[in-house]
Amino acid sequence: MDDTRQTLTPAQTHSVLAGGDFIHLEGALYADYRTRDFAAGVRLVDAVAADAEALNHHPDVALAFGSVGFTLSSHDVGGVTERDLRLALRIQELAAEQAARATHLPPSRTDVAIDCSDEAAVRPFWRVGLGYLESGPADALELTDPRGTGPKVWFQHMEIQRTERNRIHLDVYVPVADCEERVQDIIDVGGVLLTDEHAPDWWVLADPEGNELCVCSWDA
Repeated sequence: MDDTRQTLTPAQTHSVLAGGDFIHLEGALYADYRTRDFAAGVRLVDAVAADAEALNHHPDVALAFGSVGFTLSSHDVGGVTERDLRLALRIQELAAEQAARATHLPPSRTDVAIDCSDEAAVRPFWRVGLGYLESGPADALELTDPRGTGPKVWFQHMEIQRTERNRIHLDVYVPVADCEERVQDIIDVGGVLLTDEHAPDWWVLADPEGNELCVCSWDA
């Protein structure tokens, strides 16, 4: 098999990425850089684009004033491959040449979960209201932002509607190694741990008025 089409696990990429700019999470490599100004960010993107064209493998890029973010994944095989590792190492070199500084901040993801007893009746309201699209299998449809910027919305079936608590909560996904620290930080600022029975997959917490947040593990 072509090695460039074999997906790699974080354990397999760790020795290459250790101490570098990129983080391997949930099927992709991520790096975020601070630049002196917008023009410096454009120069870095231009340099990366030239090498990406030569490699015939292209990153997703987020460019803003003073920052550039790169996401690398081989979409044809659904994960990280040797192609992504090669491009990541080259981006690191180009960033150093451009005096761009890696932030080493791990990415996070936030989903919105809605409790409901009749998902088919509830889902169209949120789909139209948010301007989202349906995605996923028929028995587990979710709503996603076609622009790729908003949080995913998913529906949690309840046989009996809950009235004693809020029925919409947020799920925040962080690297599994950071979950316990995040949970403790939330408690330190007044949050209440409702249950850790599902840890290390997720913890359920609430703010002082009972609004819930789940801290979920995003495997590194």
